[in-house]
Amino acid sequence: MNNISEIKNKERVINELMRFIRKVLADPQICPVALEVARKHIDSKNADVLIADELSSLTSVKIPVEFSDADKLFLQVLKDVVRDEQALY
Repeated sequence: MNNISEIKNKERVINELMRFIRKVLADPQICPVALEVARKHIDSKNADVLIADELSSLTSVKIPVEFSDADKLFLQVLKDVVRDEQALY
């Protein structure tokens, strides 16, 4: 039974990420805003919360107070992109 629930959870996360990717591709303003917000808060103590709150207030991306697995993955990827960009300089 545990394997079935793990598979269902992974499917849910993938579906949520797919919806999010569609939203980002449909609204070209989300990506630059998300990166700017991440740059602003990446070194803060509660970076994920600050990024999620500001991104939710500025764009159609709504990240709830309790992060889903997909929200956590998105925030991690966003911070990774900013760190990679900072490493280039």
